[in-house]
Parts: sequence; C-alpha cells; structure tokens
Amino acid sequence: MSGGVDSSTVAALLARQGRSVIGLTMQLWNQRRLPELVPEGGATGRCCSLDDVYDARRVAEQIGIPYYVVNFEEQFEERVVAPFVEEYLAGRTPIPCTLCNNYIKFDRFLEMADAVGAHHIATGHYARVRQRDGRYQLLRAVDPSKDQTYFLFGLTQQQLARTLFPLGEMTKTEVRALARSFDLAVAAKSDSQEICFVPNGDYAGFLSAWLRERGERVPSAAGPIVNSAGRTLGAHAGVHHFTVGQRRGLGIAAGEPLYVIRTDPESQQVVVGGQHELLRSQLAATEVNWISIASPSQPVRAQVKIRNKHAAAAAWIEASAEGRVEVNFDEPQRAITPGQAAVFYQEDLVLGGGWIE
Repeated sequence: MSGGVDSSTVAALLARQGRSVIGLTMQLWNQRRLPELVPEGGATGRCCSLDDVYDARRVAEQIGIPYYVVNFEEQFEERVVAPFVEEYLAGRTPIPCTLCNNYIKFDRFLEMADAVGAHHIATGHYARVRQRDGRYQLLRAVDPSKDQTYFLFGLTQQQLARTLFPLGEMTKTEVRALARSFDLAVAAKSDSQEICFVPNGDYAGFLSAWLRERGERVPSAAGPIVNSAGRTLGAHAGVHHFTVGQRRGLGIAAGEPLYVIRTDPESQQVVVGGQHELLRSQLAATEVNWISIASPSQPVRAQVKIRNKHAAAAAWIEASAEGRVEVNFDEPQRAITPGQAAVFYQEDLVLGGGWIE
C-alpha cells in the first residue's frame, strides 16, 4: 500500500470481496536524507513519502485490515539507488522504477507474503495477467493512458503466478469513482509524479549529494561539447548532466536547435546535432526477459517501446545468445537512449523487454 488512491482502492476492493487482506507498506527511502535537495516549501508529488505512509495506515484502519510497514531501505539502496548513480555516471539514463519493481516490489514483497502466509500479492499497477498454454502472460491495461507494463517487463513466471492486478480492467476514472463509493480518505488524492529519492527532479544534483554523503567525490567528467564532425562548440561540467534527446540546458548558442546525440564518458565528450541526427533504425538490448513467451529461435514481429511515453513502433526482433536481441525498426526512431528499456508488444501482449545498450 503506497498511500495513493490506486493501491488503497485495491485493498478496499479485495476486502469487500471477502478476501483475507493484509496491508504492507515498503519503507524504501529515508525522506530526511539529503535535506539540501528538498525544494522550498517541501517536496510534493513523490511516491513513498511519510505522508503516504500515514495515508496508507489510515486507509487500512478505515477498511479494517491489519497493516504493517516493512523497512527495505538497505535493499533499495543496494539494488536501486546505487545502480541508478552508476548508470548516470556511465553516461546512461536509468529507470529506477523498473529496478524497484524487479528487485523490491515483486521480489522482497513476495518474501514478505510468504512470511505472513499470504498466497498472492496485489498492487495498484495498471496491467493484466492471464494464464494460457501453461504460461502466465502479462498484458497491457485496458486504460492505455495509465498502462504500466513498460516498467514490469522484468517480472518472472513465478512472480506473475502470484500477482493480482485488479485495476488492469479499469480506467482511472472508474478507479476514482470506486474509491469514492468506498468513501476512502484518499479518493481525491493526486497521483505521485517524482522519483521518491529525487525530490526536486535534479538527477545530477542528487548524484553529487549522494556521493558527498558517502564521503566520495563525483568523478571528474568535465569535457567538450562537440558536433558530429568533432568541432568543439563549448564545454560541460560532466556527462551525467545530459541525456540523449536533451535540448535545454546545453549552455551553448547556435543558429539552429541542437540536441544531445550521445555522450561518451571515456572521452568525456557530449555530442550534439540537429534533430535529424537523433534518428536511429536499430538498437541492441541486453538482459532480455521473455516474460510471456519462450525465447524465440526465429525473428519476431512486434511493436517496440523505447521509453514509457513512446508510441510503440513496428520492428523485427532477433534474439541471440546470452539474453541479447537486435531490434530493427521499420521507420527510424527518435532518441534511442542507452539505459532505457526496449519493451516488446504484440497488440496487448507483452512479449518481453531488455535494457538498451
């Protein structure tokens, strides 16, 4: 229970159905850490805050279910925060929410379910699960504007077998109406938007503060900003300040709009160019998890998303050894970004996904 309207509605719905429900909130990040990052007036809109824990407890009391807060801060630091920092320093753009799902919310959470004798876990994610041909399959949510399957591609068959997504068949409007019908205290609460451990959205600032807290220094990554021909246009303070496709904050003046085409931590170069230079027809992805089908021995026709808000594009996917795939798009795609996920779909079915090299 995150304290938001979605997980609260799930808990109330299952309780109304006569299920034996236990509410669990995962304490992942100490909100008092790195106070220098909290914006004036306090942080708002981030998940897993102290206010969210209070709201989750209040909802549990309201619907009459046992409720516990479980501290996973150490595991979260090791499996989510540290890799997030490492990826940014390596010039990639990570997705902490996916790491949290893979290693905390659907891993440690299941261990806690076993500890309390629960057969299933239920969350407020917008997704669906079905069983077909002896395999559990992940499907998009009915509400495309809320679908969260992009962040769930790493789930295993064992995890899907024990997971309930009651909101997958509902729209957000229907969920809020259901919350109001249950008279939940959080029925009108707005959705969280920010990453829980980056209260101001400044990733580079978080990296510096986190390393400083640990007694470490940010590795020197200052270098030139160059165009694709190698001409120096300016200088930067570190490649971790940039991501592929970025236009604002480059610190250089030009006669045409310039975008980050790629970053190179080894040479410490940030390469910029015109929007047409962001287009790519191919990508390679590693650590691929085929979630709904067995690893294919032949090329697969699918639609591929390269970021959460990306409109999935038609492509051929060819799997190779050691969990790697090559993706060839029918049409070039804009800003294929290392560190993001490539997730493969056939209509509503989520075939799998991996990390873009």
